[in-house]
Amino acid sequence: SFYEELLSHGILKPLTAPIEGMVVKEGSCNYVAPQGISSVVKYYLKQSAGADVFYEQHVTCISLRDGKWEVSRKTGPPEQFDIVILTMPIPQILQLQGDIVNIINESQKQQLESVSYSSRYALGLFYEAGTRIDVPWAAQYITDNPCIRFISIDNKKRNIESPEIGPSVVVHTTVTFGSEHLDSDSAEVQQLILSHLERVVPSLPKPASIKCQKWRYSQVVTKAVPNCPGQMILHTQPLLICGGDGFTRSNFDGCIDSAMSLAEAVKSHL
Repeated sequence: SFYEELLSHGILKPLTAPIEGMVVKEGSCNYVAPQGISSVVKYYLKQSAGADVFYEQHVTCISLRDGKWEVSRKTGPPEQFDIVILTMPIPQILQLQGDIVNIINESQKQQLESVSYSSRYALGLFYEAGTRIDVPWAAQYITDNPCIRFISIDNKKRNIESPEIGPSVVVHTTVTFGSEHLDSDSAEVQQLILSHLERVVPSLPKPASIKCQKWRYSQVVTKAVPNCPGQMILHTQPLLICGGDGFTRSNFDGCIDSAMSLAEAVKSHL
């Protein structure tokens, strides 16, 4: 039903562009978000009947104060909440300060610590309108390069090619390269990826601008939280609960499963 709704509103469309080297599982369907994956999030926020959303609030500390959760952040005063739901990567939950440190019991801590994530870099190359990128594919999985795992001509993959908008290329590194260069200088990493890219796709024109993004917590590597139904309740009164793909699996289905599980748990506490 989630897919049907998103498809009917044009938020998702079936993937029709040629992707080289993609492993297709029998019975699975692949989709693209023509306006980017953030359009899925924006769609659901719009459905929320007036939720106030505040971005770039770096949470540092969660403590109990007078039967509520006091949440501190890097900038600005602390605020109090009746319910707190945490969906950031699990290592970041374990880095939080305050009463939460003692509230997470030993068994929960062991389960949370057992989850491991891959790390990688993403490189975005942006071109002027009218630039031609002459390759027969929209995206390609690379198996024989120590640095690059995936390249996508993004507008082609999303099927939104237009003479008014310049094309963009997205490059994802291998997990091994990501972990080896996790704390390297980003300018050096960018240059390394570009030199490999030139060998893999020598016909690529020079971009107008480049963005290099470190993705410390890319995907849950091997296993999510063991035997966990999409969420974990850390405290009941007031409710402190965590979820996300670390409690299921790192794809859209996994995110939906966790969200449904979180919603049910929160509803039963209201």
